[in-house]
Amino acid sequence: MSGGSSGADSSAGAVERDLRQRIGGARRVVVKIGSSAITSLDGGIRRAELDALADVCQARMAAGSDVFVVSSGAIGAGMAPLGMSRRPTALAAKQAAASVGQLELARAWGDSFARHDRVVGQVLLTAADIGRRESAANAQRTLDRLRTLHAVPIVNENDTVATNEIRFGDNDRLAALVAHLIGADALVLLSDVDALYDSDPRKGDATPVTMVAGPDDLDGVVAGAGGALGTGGMASKLAAARLASDAGIPVLLTAAELAAGALAADPCVGTVFAARPERMTARRFWVRHAADARASVALDAGAVRAVTGSRRSLLLAGVTGVEGQFHFGDVIELHDPDGAVVARGIAQYDSLDVRRRLRERETGAAAGGQGRPLVHADDLVTV
Repeated sequence: MSGGSSGADSSAGAVERDLRQRIGGARRVVVKIGSSAITSLDGGIRRAELDALADVCQARMAAGSDVFVVSSGAIGAGMAPLGMSRRPTALAAKQAAASVGQLELARAWGDSFARHDRVVGQVLLTAADIGRRESAANAQRTLDRLRTLHAVPIVNENDTVATNEIRFGDNDRLAALVAHLIGADALVLLSDVDALYDSDPRKGDATPVTMVAGPDDLDGVVAGAGGALGTGGMASKLAAARLASDAGIPVLLTAAELAAGALAADPCVGTVFAARPERMTARRFWVRHAADARASVALDAGAVRAVTGSRRSLLLAGVTGVEGQFHFGDVIELHDPDGAVVARGIAQYDSLDVRRRLRERETGAAAGGQGRPLVHADDLVTV
C-alpha cells in the first residue's frame, strides 16, 4: 500500500513496475495452484480449468522460462471417486482420499501437458523431506534433472503419509520452500482471490493492496483461513510470501483465472511482494524455515535479550531447561521464559551434555568458564 505525497506515490509506482517486470522476466518460476482452482466438491478434477492453467504454463515455457508446478488438490481429486461429498476431517480419511487423488491428479496433469508434447514428473514431498539436508538435496537434484530433460515437475505434499503437515500444512509454504530449493527467480501463487485486500473482500469495503514492499505495508491487513477444499487461506499466503522474501524471491499473488496475466511478460494483475534486499544465506534460511527442530531449550530473560537484541551467541549460562533430545548439529528452538519461540539455531552440544551441565550448576559442581556456546551467533536466527 502507498500513501503520503504524490512524489512518494510516484516512487512506489516505479518500484512496483520494476518488481512486476522482474517477475515477468524470471527465467525459473514456481507456480503454486490452489485446490479450489482445479477441483470441486461434487465433480473431482475440473479438467477445463486445469487445461487452461497447463496452457498458460506452456506459453511461459515456450517464451524461455522453466516452470515448476506445485499443485494442490489431491484430497479434492480423490473425494468424488470415493463418493465423499465433503472434505474429510479424520486423518485416515484424508490420507485415503489423497492416495486416490494423487493418481487422478498426476494423470490429469500428464494428459493436459501431453497436448503440448510435454512429459510431467510427479514429486511428492513433506516438510520433513525438505527439513533434512540429505533428502532436500535429493529433491533438488530430481527437480533440476526433470528441468534439464524438459519435463514439467508437478510437486505436491505427500498427503498419503503426512501427519502434522496434512493437518496444519499447506502448499503455499511448500511452494516457497521449493522456490528456495531450486533457486527460483519468482514465485506465483494462484488461488481463488484476485489480490491481497486489507480485509475480507466478500464482506465489502475491502481495498486491494497491489504491492507489499515490506512488513509495514501489512499494517491493518486482516488475513483469513482457507476454504472448504483447501487448508490454506490468505494468512498462509502471506507467510509463504515472507518465506520467499527471505530467500530473495519476489512473489505475485492472484486468482487462478487470471493466470495468463500473472505469467505474462509484464504482469499487471494481483499483488506483488518484494524480496528482501539482502538474500538470507542458504544456511540461515534452512535453519529458520526448513529444518526440523529436534527439541528446544528455555532461556532466561538475559539470554533472550542477548540473542534477539544483540545477535550474540547463546551461552550455556543463559539456558534454564531442555525439552526433548538433540545431538550436536541438530536444529533446536530457543524459548523465552513464557515458552514462546524467539529463535532457532544449530546446537553445539548434545542434550545429555546440556542437562548434565544444568545439574552441575544446580549442585554447585559446575567447572569454571563458559566453554563454547550452545548456539553460535553465525548459526542462530530470530523468528
